[in-house]
Amino acid sequence: MADTEPAAAAVTRARELFLDDDNGHGCAETAFVTLKEAFGLPEPADSAVAMALNGGIGYSGATCGAVTGAALALGILAGARIDDHRAAKAAARLLTADLLQAFEAQFGTSSCRALIGVDLRTPDGHRVFIESGAWRTGCMRQLEMVVARLAPLDDPDAWADAVDRAARTEVASGHAE
Repeated sequence: MADTEPAAAAVTRARELFLDDDNGHGCAETAFVTLKEAFGLPEPADSAVAMALNGGIGYSGATCGAVTGAALALGILAGARIDDHRAAKAAARLLTADLLQAFEAQFGTSSCRALIGVDLRTPDGHRVFIESGAWRTGCMRQLEMVVARLAPLDDPDAWADAVDRAARTEVASGHAE
């Protein structure tokens, strides 16, 4: 995205939330809250709908929480900007797919378990993950990528450009509805 100011502010905010000593926000919650703030959406501090997405959805190791939390924020933003539900859903889906593709290109996968290398569902896996500090480095890099990429979408022109670009990519790939 061309505008680096919203991206830098979002990265700073994500770092504040995620690295806070009370460990109150996981990956999904951090992405969700940070992007709601960046987008100027209602109740930005409310992370409740993203709580169960941390650790790749309930610690299952599935899709990275940074991506799923961001997808929730994109859905709210699309619904706020586009009156037609079907069109809003298409825009949110396109932008999420675009994010997921970029994320996987940068990190090699979107699987939380593959990214962190442990099974968070086990007490030993969770302990190793926390004690290793991997969440402060690897997870933080993933959060930074996600929020930096999406925060500029607060600008209506950047939003329109991103939706158009994602739609063209989808049509070119043969996946358009």
